Amino acid sequence: MPLITTFNLAKSYGAEDIFSGISVSVPDRARIGLVGANGVGKTTLLRVILGLEESSEGAVQAAKGLRMGYLPQEASFESLQGTLWTECLEVFRDLRARQAELTRLEHAMSDPGKADGILEKYGRLQHEFEILGGYTYETRIRQVLTGLGFAPGEEKRPIDQLSGGQRTRALLAKLLLSSPDLLLMDEPTNHLDISAIEWLESYLKDWDGGVLIVSHDRYFLDQVVNTIWEMDSEMEFFRGNYSAYLVQREARYKRLLDEYQAQQEFIEKEEDYIRRNISGQNARQAQGRRKRLERMLEEARLTPPGESRNLRLNLEAGARSGDLVLRTTALDIGYADEGRPLFGVPDLTLVRGECAAIIGPNGAGKTTFLKTLLEEIPPYSGKVVLGANLKVGYFSQAHEGLHLDWDLMKEIEAAAPQMRPAEIRDYLAKFLFSGDDVFKEVSVLSGGERGRLALACLALQGANLLLLDEPTNHLDLPAQEVLQSILKDYQGTILLVSHDRYLIDALATQVWEVLPAENRLRVFDGTYTQYKSALAAEAERLSAAENALPKRSKTQHAERTPSAGSSKTEMKKRQMRLEALEAEISGLEAELAAITRQLESPTPDGGQIQKLGLEYNRLQGEIEARMVEWGKLAEG
Repeated sequence: MPLITTFNLAKSYGAEDIFSGISVSVPDRARIGLVGANGVGKTTLLRVILGLEESSEGAVQAAKGLRMGYLPQEASFESLQGTLWTECLEVFRDLRARQAELTRLEHAMSDPGKADGILEKYGRLQHEFEILGGYTYETRIRQVLTGLGFAPGEEKRPIDQLSGGQRTRALLAKLLLSSPDLLLMDEPTNHLDISAIEWLESYLKDWDGGVLIVSHDRYFLDQVVNTIWEMDSEMEFFRGNYSAYLVQREARYKRLLDEYQAQQEFIEKEEDYIRRNISGQNARQAQGRRKRLERMLEEARLTPPGESRNLRLNLEAGARSGDLVLRTTALDIGYADEGRPLFGVPDLTLVRGECAAIIGPNGAGKTTFLKTLLEEIPPYSGKVVLGANLKVGYFSQAHEGLHLDWDLMKEIEAAAPQMRPAEIRDYLAKFLFSGDDVFKEVSVLSGGERGRLALACLALQGANLLLLDEPTNHLDLPAQEVLQSILKDYQGTILLVSHDRYLIDALATQVWEVLPAENRLRVFDGTYTQYKSALAAEAERLSAAENALPKRSKTQHAERTPSAGSSKTEMKKRQMRLEALEAEISGLEAELAAITRQLESPTPDGGQIQKLGLEYNRLQGEIEARMVEWGKLAEG
């Protein structure tokens, strides 16, 4: 039975129709991506399915007992008084109540006179507690928080001190931990860096429930979904991931266009025959053909397949730059007053026509790196040399170049003083601003609208070196596809800071990854796919080499590879402590396993059971403490 089925759903706000005639079904273990232009009603459809909004027409039928979880674009919490950890613990309220009851029973069994009556209940409850994950839920919380990019110690932070993006990640953590039957997510990757997105992809691949995702992240859709719903004037269904959908969509458009053109040719031939013969010897045949044609036009006339109203962007490089665009020597990125650089950069060379993609976690210093290359801020040390005849165009993630109190007309006029008002309006229409939209102040524009306006200004500059900081943020999928196509044909040079792996894979000829833990920039000459393949191959090679070494050799090997900023002595001490912790954890886990086996087959001695329970909790606490210490040491 499907998890959710909708019947002819429609939604209107007053006279404005958002969508109509939506009949869909979400099967068990579904992996569905819901795509479409901004404003088509994707978020509204999710909210109607969830029951957060009422439909204007139609109905939603859910499987009996279905548990649904929802991640909105912006998270909200009923209470802002707790910490990130206590919020996650709320998911396991029932499990923690069972844990408290087990503790109460353990204390009660210490009385020999009561032990016999309680023992059976304790054994049954303890077995259920273990089956439900009672001994692992705290470890699961830590794994999910770490996977979503929370640093050790951040679980203690109050919710009201978290940023909007952190709150969204916190809500996502709660949803994943609660394991609903159907998970509905609206732009889940908006506040995640690449490593967190990759973790989420892996997590969802093993998810037991169904998933319905609204996302503009094309690479994420490629990795997670196996069905695409395209929401436009009507819902269209495609099998496969996002890349498969693009191929099928193009094939469908060509098929519909061919069918329409064939029908038009048939109509023209029939009309021509009717005109030539309606008054001649073949009048009866012409009249018959006219009746059949009229019936066909009434019942089966095809309409031309519509093309969405898309961004029309033209990026042309101005004067040709020199072959050498950028070179660095002994470069360190950072601020002198901080006392140490953010990271070191190997000597780089970027030549005309290349695209270098700069990736790395949030807060790693990517934008600082970009501004250092632009010579807007000085290097911590070393040198940056820009090539000859460069005209730089900069697309800022925060769009600082836009003036909040200006309207769109004034922004374009400042970028192109030679353009007349009518030309400016025509130009803005190419970026989907029409009518009175051109007189809106920048301050009232949405994130996507500001991004389109910034691209409109950028396209007027004639730059031959583009520095793009998250250019696809807030753009819908059609706009992303147009931007990618235009950048692919751009004749200049591009420096691209982005989490959009689909865009990176399409454009990048080099990948520069900031590695904060190692205080360095890793440089790879090739595409993103080639880079990921090289990393996977290297990890496999190192793993095979490590497994082939005897234990003593592994220790010696680790001691010979100190991390950046650590002396050999410090590394040796750290490695010795890591090995000691591993041995301690292994011993404690063996003791814990032995106690678990005893608790599964408890003795009639209530006092003994209480001791075992207390010892179990003590061992679990010691293991967790050593795991935390091990994690900190391993991170360096």
